[in-house]
Amino acid sequence: MVKKFLLMATLIMSGMFAEDAYERHCVPCHAPLPTSLQRMFMNHLLVYGGEHNFKAALKHYLRYPSKDISVMSDLFIDNFGIKEKSTLSDEELDEAIDIYWSKFKVFNKLK
Repeated sequence: MVKKFLLMATLIMSGMFAEDAYERHCVPCHAPLPTSLQRMFMNHLLVYGGEHNFKAALKHYLRYPSKDISVMSDLFIDNFGIKEKSTLSDEELDEAIDIYWSKFKVFNKLK
């Protein structure tokens, strides 16, 4: 019980002092999950391809989460469920998605 409290307190505190929307809103909620944000990025990239489709699909999913449009496996969804509808403003959501794209995109990084 104490370990769970400390973990939650750490996640909340790290989210409050984060520098950008991605660090404040995405990282704390995804930290306890067994699949990294990088792996989730790769799943989205495989399904949606380029930057425009990727960002539009992710924003739509965050606004209207549904098992039908999730790129995560049924097993993952059965164990962890579908996320709650995002309450972020359009500006914060766009900022977080842009940072997420920039952080994990593979284009121009391959040699």
